[in-house]
Amino acid sequence: MSFDTAMRWGLRLLCGGLIVLSGCTAVQLGYNNADSLLHWRGGQYFGFENEQKAEFERRVQRFLAWHRKTELPRYARLADDLANRLSRGVSQDDLVWGYDAFQTYLRQSLRAGTGEIAALLDDLAPEQIERFQARLEKENREFAKEYGLGETPEERREIRVKRNIKRLEDWFGSLSDVQMERVALYSRRAPLDDELRLRDRKSLQRELVAMLKMKEARKRLVPWAVAWDQNRDPSFEAMRKENLQEFYAMLLDLDKTLSPEQRGKAARRLRAFAGDFTALAAAVEAAR
Repeated sequence: MSFDTAMRWGLRLLCGGLIVLSGCTAVQLGYNNADSLLHWRGGQYFGFENEQKAEFERRVQRFLAWHRKTELPRYARLADDLANRLSRGVSQDDLVWGYDAFQTYLRQSLRAGTGEIAALLDDLAPEQIERFQARLEKENREFAKEYGLGETPEERREIRVKRNIKRLEDWFGSLSDVQMERVALYSRRAPLDDELRLRDRKSLQRELVAMLKMKEARKRLVPWAVAWDQNRDPSFEAMRKENLQEFYAMLLDLDKTLSPEQRGKAARRLRAFAGDFTALAAAVEAAR
Protein backbone atom coordinates (compact mmCIF):
# COMPACT_ATOMS: atom_id res chain seq x y z
CA MET A 1 0.00 0.00 0.00
CA SER A 2 1.38 3.37 -0.97
CA PHE A 3 2.31 5.65 1.92
CA ASP A 4 0.32 8.58 0.51
CA THR A 5 -3.10 6.95 0.50
CA ALA A 6 -4.27 9.30 3.25
CA MET A 7 -4.24 12.08 0.68
CA ARG A 8 -5.43 10.03 -2.29
CA TRP A 9 -8.06 7.82 -0.64
CA GLY A 10 -10.85 9.23 -2.76
CA LEU A 11 -9.09 8.07 -5.90
CA ARG A 12 -9.25 4.44 -4.84
CA LEU A 13 -12.70 3.04 -4.38
CA LEU A 14 -11.75 0.14 -2.19
CA CYS A 15 -13.24 -3.09 -3.54
CA GLY A 16 -10.12 -5.02 -2.69
CA GLY A 17 -7.97 -2.43 -4.43
CA LEU A 18 -9.21 -3.46 -7.89
CA ILE A 19 -11.17 -0.34 -8.83
CA VAL A 20 -9.12 2.79 -9.47
CA LEU A 21 -11.05 5.99 -10.21
CA SER A 22 -10.24 9.66 -10.58
CA GLY A 23 -12.53 12.64 -10.88
CA CYS A 24 -15.86 13.15 -9.18
CA THR A 25 -18.02 12.35 -12.17
CA ALA A 26 -16.07 9.13 -12.65
CA VAL A 27 -17.12 7.83 -9.24
CA GLN A 28 -20.73 7.07 -10.12
CA LEU A 29 -19.87 5.91 -13.64
CA GLY A 30 -17.05 3.71 -12.39
CA TYR A 31 -18.93 2.32 -9.42
CA ASN A 32 -22.01 1.50 -11.48
CA ASN A 33 -19.73 -0.56 -13.73
CA ALA A 34 -17.74 -2.10 -10.89
CA ASP A 35 -19.21 -5.52 -11.48
CA SER A 36 -18.08 -5.48 -15.12
CA LEU A 37 -14.61 -4.37 -14.10
CA LEU A 38 -14.30 -7.06 -11.44
CA HIS A 39 -15.53 -9.72 -13.87
CA TRP A 40 -12.96 -8.52 -16.40
CA ARG A 41 -10.18 -8.66 -13.83
CA GLY A 42 -11.29 -12.14 -12.77
CA GLY A 43 -11.02 -13.21 -16.38
CA GLN A 44 -7.59 -11.59 -16.69
CA TYR A 45 -6.24 -13.27 -13.59
CA PHE A 46 -7.81 -16.70 -13.70
CA GLY A 47 -9.63 -17.19 -17.00
CA PHE A 48 -12.94 -18.13 -15.36
CA GLU A 49 -15.33 -19.90 -17.73
CA ASN A 50 -18.74 -21.58 -17.57
CA GLU A 51 -19.85 -22.48 -14.02
CA GLN A 52 -16.77 -20.95 -12.43
CA LYS A 53 -17.51 -17.68 -14.20
CA ALA A 54 -21.17 -17.77 -13.17
CA GLU A 55 -20.25 -18.47 -9.55
CA PHE A 56 -17.65 -15.69 -9.58
CA GLU A 57 -20.28 -13.28 -10.88
CA ARG A 58 -22.70 -14.27 -8.11
CA ARG A 59 -20.05 -13.67 -5.48
CA VAL A 60 -19.12 -10.31 -6.98
CA GLN A 61 -22.74 -9.21 -6.84
CA ARG A 62 -23.02 -10.21 -3.18
CA PHE A 63 -19.85 -8.31 -2.35
CA LEU A 64 -20.97 -5.18 -4.19
CA ALA A 65 -24.41 -5.29 -2.56
CA TRP A 66 -22.73 -5.33 0.85
CA HIS A 67 -20.31 -2.61 -0.15
CA ARG A 68 -22.99 -0.25 -1.46
CA LYS A 69 -25.19 -0.68 1.58
CA THR A 70 -22.55 -0.69 4.31
CA GLU A 71 -19.47 1.13 3.10
CA LEU A 72 -20.65 3.94 0.82
CA PRO A 73 -22.43 5.89 3.59
CA ARG A 74 -19.20 5.69 5.59
CA TYR A 75 -17.21 7.01 2.64
CA ALA A 76 -19.63 9.90 2.32
CA ARG A 77 -19.20 10.88 5.97
CA LEU A 78 -15.43 10.53 5.71
CA ALA A 79 -15.25 12.71 2.58
CA ASP A 80 -17.36 15.41 4.22
CA ASP A 81 -15.21 15.32 7.33
CA LEU A 82 -12.04 15.55 5.25
CA ALA A 83 -13.46 18.55 3.39
CA ASN A 84 -14.24 20.32 6.67
CA ARG A 85 -10.77 19.65 8.05
CA LEU A 86 -9.12 20.82 4.84
CA SER A 87 -11.21 23.99 4.79
CA ARG A 88 -9.94 25.06 8.21
CA GLY A 89 -6.37 23.85 7.65
CA VAL A 90 -5.00 20.39 8.36
CA SER A 91 -2.89 19.20 11.28
CA GLN A 92 -0.69 16.17 11.84
CA ASP A 93 -3.59 14.57 13.72
CA ASP A 94 -5.84 15.09 10.69
CA LEU A 95 -3.39 13.32 8.39
CA VAL A 96 -2.97 10.39 10.78
CA TRP A 97 -6.75 10.18 11.22
CA GLY A 98 -7.31 10.14 7.45
CA TYR A 99 -4.67 7.48 6.87
CA ASP A 100 -6.00 5.28 9.68
CA ALA A 101 -9.58 5.64 8.43
CA PHE A 102 -8.54 4.53 4.96
CA GLN A 103 -6.74 1.51 6.38
CA THR A 104 -9.80 0.56 8.43
CA TYR A 105 -12.13 0.73 5.44
CA LEU A 106 -9.66 -1.15 3.26
CA ARG A 107 -9.44 -4.01 5.77
CA GLN A 108 -13.23 -4.20 5.99
CA SER A 109 -13.50 -4.50 2.21
CA LEU A 110 -10.67 -7.02 2.05
CA ARG A 111 -12.35 -9.12 4.72
CA ALA A 112 -15.67 -9.12 2.87
CA GLY A 113 -14.18 -9.55 -0.61
CA THR A 114 -11.81 -12.38 0.24
CA GLY A 115 -14.57 -14.06 2.24
CA GLU A 116 -16.64 -14.22 -0.93
CA ILE A 117 -13.88 -15.46 -3.24
CA ALA A 118 -11.94 -17.86 -1.00
CA ALA A 119 -13.89 -21.05 -1.64
CA LEU A 120 -13.87 -20.48 -5.40
CA LEU A 121 -10.08 -20.12 -5.40
CA ASP A 122 -9.68 -23.56 -3.86
CA ASP A 123 -11.19 -24.98 -7.07
CA LEU A 124 -8.62 -23.43 -9.42
CA ALA A 125 -6.93 -25.75 -11.88
CA PRO A 126 -3.11 -25.74 -12.11
CA GLU A 127 -3.19 -23.87 -15.42
CA GLN A 128 -5.35 -21.15 -13.86
CA ILE A 129 -2.81 -20.66 -11.09
CA GLU A 130 -0.06 -20.47 -13.71
CA ARG A 131 -2.09 -17.82 -15.53
CA PHE A 132 -2.41 -15.90 -12.26
CA GLN A 133 1.35 -16.07 -11.68
CA ALA A 134 2.05 -14.79 -15.20
CA ARG A 135 -0.31 -11.87 -14.65
CA LEU A 136 1.38 -10.97 -11.36
CA GLU A 137 4.79 -11.05 -13.02
CA LYS A 138 3.54 -8.72 -15.74
CA GLU A 139 2.20 -6.28 -13.15
CA ASN A 140 5.50 -6.39 -11.26
CA ARG A 141 7.34 -5.42 -14.44
CA GLU A 142 4.89 -2.55 -14.91
CA PHE A 143 5.47 -1.45 -11.30
CA ALA A 144 9.24 -1.47 -11.80
CA LYS A 145 8.90 0.61 -14.96
CA GLU A 146 6.49 3.11 -13.38
CA TYR A 147 8.77 3.75 -10.41
CA GLY A 148 11.99 3.78 -12.42
CA LEU A 149 13.58 0.78 -10.76
CA GLY A 150 16.89 0.19 -12.46
CA GLU A 151 17.39 3.92 -13.00
CA THR A 152 19.78 6.02 -10.94
CA PRO A 153 18.58 7.35 -7.57
CA GLU A 154 18.52 10.88 -9.01
CA GLU A 155 16.30 9.76 -11.89
CA ARG A 156 13.98 7.91 -9.53
CA ARG A 157 13.63 10.99 -7.34
CA GLU A 158 12.76 13.09 -10.38
CA ILE A 159 10.09 10.54 -11.32
CA ARG A 160 8.71 10.83 -7.79
CA VAL A 161 8.65 14.63 -7.97
CA LYS A 162 6.65 14.56 -11.22
CA ARG A 163 4.27 11.92 -9.89
CA ASN A 164 3.53 13.84 -6.70
CA ILE A 165 3.12 17.19 -8.46
CA LYS A 166 0.59 15.60 -10.80
CA ARG A 167 -1.35 14.07 -7.92
CA LEU A 168 -1.37 17.26 -5.91
CA GLU A 169 -2.40 19.37 -8.89
CA ASP A 170 -5.31 16.98 -9.48
CA TRP A 171 -6.56 18.11 -6.07
CA PHE A 172 -5.45 21.72 -5.77
CA GLY A 173 -4.88 22.98 -9.29
CA SER A 174 -1.59 24.45 -10.48
CA LEU A 175 1.11 24.63 -7.82
CA SER A 176 3.26 27.69 -7.35
CA ASP A 177 7.04 27.58 -7.77
CA VAL A 178 7.40 27.62 -3.99
CA GLN A 179 4.98 24.70 -3.62
CA MET A 180 6.72 22.67 -6.34
CA GLU A 181 10.06 23.27 -4.64
CA ARG A 182 8.62 21.88 -1.41
CA VAL A 183 7.53 18.75 -3.27
CA ALA A 184 11.06 18.46 -4.69
CA LEU A 185 12.53 18.87 -1.20
CA TYR A 186 10.40 15.97 0.02
CA SER A 187 11.72 13.82 -2.79
CA ARG A 188 15.32 14.69 -1.94
CA ARG A 189 14.87 13.95 1.77
CA ALA A 190 12.55 10.94 1.83
CA PRO A 191 14.13 7.50 1.36
CA LEU A 192 13.57 5.62 -1.86
CA ASP A 193 11.62 2.59 -0.69
CA ASP A 194 10.26 1.33 -4.02
CA GLU A 195 12.71 -1.55 -4.38
CA LEU A 196 11.81 -2.82 -0.91
CA ARG A 197 8.14 -2.25 -1.69
CA LEU A 198 8.45 -4.43 -4.79
CA ARG A 199 10.29 -7.07 -2.76
CA ASP A 200 7.47 -7.02 -0.17
CA ARG A 201 4.89 -7.23 -2.92
CA LYS A 202 6.58 -10.27 -4.44
CA SER A 203 6.80 -11.94 -1.04
CA LEU A 204 3.05 -11.54 -0.53
CA GLN A 205 2.42 -12.88 -4.02
CA ARG A 206 4.51 -15.98 -3.32
CA GLU A 207 2.55 -16.59 -0.13
CA LEU A 208 -0.75 -16.27 -2.00
CA VAL A 209 0.29 -18.55 -4.84
CA ALA A 210 1.49 -21.19 -2.35
CA MET A 211 -1.86 -20.95 -0.59
CA LEU A 212 -3.69 -21.50 -3.88
CA LYS A 213 -1.54 -24.47 -4.81
CA MET A 214 -2.19 -26.09 -1.42
CA LYS A 215 -5.92 -25.32 -1.79
CA GLU A 216 -6.05 -23.58 1.57
CA ALA A 217 -7.73 -20.32 0.52
CA ARG A 218 -10.98 -21.17 2.28
CA LYS A 219 -9.10 -21.67 5.54
CA ARG A 220 -6.40 -18.99 5.32
CA LEU A 221 -7.21 -16.28 2.79
CA VAL A 222 -9.32 -13.92 4.91
CA PRO A 223 -6.94 -13.57 7.89
CA TRP A 224 -3.97 -13.45 5.54
CA ALA A 225 -5.50 -10.64 3.46
CA VAL A 226 -6.60 -8.58 6.46
CA ALA A 227 -3.08 -8.80 7.92
CA TRP A 228 -1.39 -8.10 4.58
CA ASP A 229 0.88 -5.40 6.06
CA GLN A 230 1.61 -6.94 9.47
CA ASN A 231 4.70 -9.02 8.71
CA ARG A 232 6.88 -6.70 6.70
CA ASP A 233 10.65 -6.88 6.68
CA PRO A 234 11.81 -4.58 9.53
CA SER A 235 14.07 -2.58 7.23
CA PHE A 236 11.20 -1.91 4.83
CA GLU A 237 8.82 -1.02 7.64
CA ALA A 238 11.31 1.45 9.12
CA MET A 239 11.88 3.08 5.73
CA ARG A 240 8.15 3.18 5.00
CA LYS A 241 7.45 4.96 8.29
CA GLU A 242 10.23 7.47 7.66
CA ASN A 243 8.82 8.10 4.19
CA LEU A 244 5.34 8.60 5.59
CA GLN A 245 6.54 11.15 8.12
CA GLU A 246 8.38 13.08 5.41
CA PHE A 247 5.22 13.03 3.31
CA TYR A 248 3.15 14.34 6.21
CA ALA A 249 5.70 17.13 6.75
CA MET A 250 5.42 18.10 3.10
CA LEU A 251 1.62 18.17 3.23
CA LEU A 252 1.63 20.30 6.37
CA ASP A 253 4.03 22.79 4.78
CA LEU A 254 1.95 22.89 1.60
CA ASP A 255 -1.21 23.47 3.63
CA LYS A 256 0.32 26.70 4.97
CA THR A 257 0.85 27.97 1.42
CA LEU A 258 -2.53 27.05 -0.13
CA SER A 259 -4.46 29.89 -1.67
CA PRO A 260 -8.21 30.16 -0.97
CA GLU A 261 -8.80 28.94 -4.53
CA GLN A 262 -6.59 25.88 -4.08
CA ARG A 263 -8.14 25.00 -0.73
CA GLY A 264 -11.64 25.50 -2.09
CA LYS A 265 -10.99 23.33 -5.13
CA ALA A 266 -9.90 20.37 -3.01
CA ALA A 267 -12.74 20.81 -0.50
CA ARG A 268 -15.33 20.98 -3.30
CA ARG A 269 -13.92 17.84 -4.84
CA LEU A 270 -14.17 15.97 -1.55
CA ARG A 271 -17.76 17.14 -1.06
CA ALA A 272 -18.57 16.06 -4.59
CA PHE A 273 -17.22 12.62 -3.73
CA ALA A 274 -19.45 12.61 -0.65
CA GLY A 275 -22.45 13.53 -2.78
CA ASP A 276 -21.71 10.76 -5.25
CA PHE A 277 -21.30 8.17 -2.51
CA THR A 278 -24.58 9.27 -0.91
CA ALA A 279 -26.42 9.17 -4.24
CA LEU A 280 -25.10 5.69 -5.02
CA ALA A 281 -26.14 4.36 -1.63
CA ALA A 282 -29.60 5.98 -1.94
CA ALA A 283 -30.09 4.44 -5.39
CA VAL A 284 -29.44 0.99 -3.96
CA GLU A 285 -32.02 1.54 -1.21
CA ALA A 286 -34.57 2.85 -3.71
CA ALA A 287 -34.14 -0.22 -5.88
CA ARG A 288 -34.88 -2.64 -3.03
